[in-house]
Amino acid sequence: MQPSKGLIRLLLAFLLTLTHIFVSAQVKDAGSPSTSIFPKGQLAPASNFTGKAWVHPLIQADSAFNIPVSSVTFEPGARTYWHSHGGGQGIIAIDGVGYYQEKGKPIQVLRKGDAVKCPPETPHWHGASPETSFVQMAVTPNHANGRVKWLQPVTAAEYTNTK
Repeated sequence: MQPSKGLIRLLLAFLLTLTHIFVSAQVKDAGSPSTSIFPKGQLAPASNFTGKAWVHPLIQADSAFNIPVSSVTFEPGARTYWHSHGGGQGIIAIDGVGYYQEKGKPIQVLRKGDAVKCPPETPHWHGASPETSFVQMAVTPNHANGRVKWLQPVTAAEYTNTK
């Protein structure tokens, strides 16, 4: 059974609100770098990422809940390979500066609080900007067409084409 669009929208709105509350509640010392509200997690596989990224599952999929959620922390310059999702993907920027790009479209710069909806079966990539790390929440529904299909690496020319 696939989740309804309304359920996905409600979950994304809830997660964005929850994230805003947690991020707003963080206490930061003047001049010190911000810290993520989630642990880094496990190092992401080099077979699907350029640079270092870590994935921390927040909500596991099970028979009652079909929409897993993870936080992903990218070091500066790190990014996913091109990929697509059978059920689409929601990305919520938690910290830092990130990039998101769908095939054939310009790169979008993501900052804390930004949210992106990537349509199903749409090749895209996301990651940190060259100078700044990036933390995101990824909401990726399980789907009959698969959760993720990994494609080729993002080239240096694609990554630096922010115009």
